[in-house]
Amino acid sequence: MTAAPRFDELIHAPTRLSIVALLGASDWAEFRFIRESVGLSDSALSKQLTLLEDAGYVEIRKAFVGKRPRTWARLSRSGRRAFEGHVERLREIVTASGLSLGEDPAAASAAAPDAGRAALTELRGSAGQV
Repeated sequence: MTAAPRFDELIHAPTRLSIVALLGASDWAEFRFIRESVGLSDSALSKQLTLLEDAGYVEIRKAFVGKRPRTWARLSRSGRRAFEGHVERLREIVTASGLSLGEDPAAASAAAPDAGRAALTELRGSAGQV
């Protein structure tokens, strides 16, 4: 089942989008792996994961491996639906601009010069500002 298209401002922030995309491609991901993949400090990643967890988008599991504490994260069902809906909404915006994914942007803008402006106006209305 495909999620309903919905622009999600929480997910859209570049750092959180990177985290959610990474988690979307895995089951449980270890904190260190996420940190290294996204390129964040421990404190920055912890803050972003807390925001996503508070929204119900991420589940956190903590345990000890030997004597060392470890943290894992994964997308919750609602987080996966929100991510899928966000991606679908972004696809709609791109399609409305006259582009198709993988198409040369110069060729598409020559074919539909006003479509890009309309999509940008719609995006601004959905997300506040671009």
